[in-house]
Amino acid sequence: MTTESPFNEKEPRCYRTARCRPAPQNDPVKVDVETSSELSRRTEDCDYTAVQMAAHEPHNFSWVDPGKLAALALPRMTSEYQYLLDHGVQHLVCLCERKPPNHDTCPGLQLHHIKVVDFTPPSQAQIDRFLSLVEEANSRGEGVAVHCMHGHGRTGTMLACYLVRTGGLSGPDAIREIRRLRRGSIETPEQEKAVVQFYQRTK
Repeated sequence: MTTESPFNEKEPRCYRTARCRPAPQNDPVKVDVETSSELSRRTEDCDYTAVQMAAHEPHNFSWVDPGKLAALALPRMTSEYQYLLDHGVQHLVCLCERKPPNHDTCPGLQLHHIKVVDFTPPSQAQIDRFLSLVEEANSRGEGVAVHCMHGHGRTGTMLACYLVRTGGLSGPDAIREIRRLRRGSIETPEQEKAVVQFYQRTK
């Protein structure tokens, strides 16, 4: 004879776990049903754990200026966008030719698209636009994160220009510093030249 399970297999695992608990071993047939308050508490705990697990650190994420400017590789999942929001980033700057997948799944995160062809430097006008965006967001206490495909070339070029603007570094010094902070940053001589040109234009 088959005994029907006390659990509804269609219910989520965390809810089924919170709903019932096994009876003492000397009475394997009975199920000790929890009170409504116990059920509510354990279900809330389960939901809270699920929310905590929803955020996932994006690949190659790090702060260059804590609370103000961070960088990462191309995000793809809602959990990565949620991580950014949870860590004080309200603005995401995309330097790829296409917008990142699922970027509209976290309404609290505003996307700014500055198209730069892979392995090329941003134009001086694009650098100015990026830095103005960061400055405006930071003035409101809002964090910014920037990405390209891997968070190295185009991203590193923008970050080095940020260090020139905010840290008073020369072009070569800013390149060395961003490479120290984020290994692999700035991949081509043309990208290096863009940082030096920005320094010469603004010093």
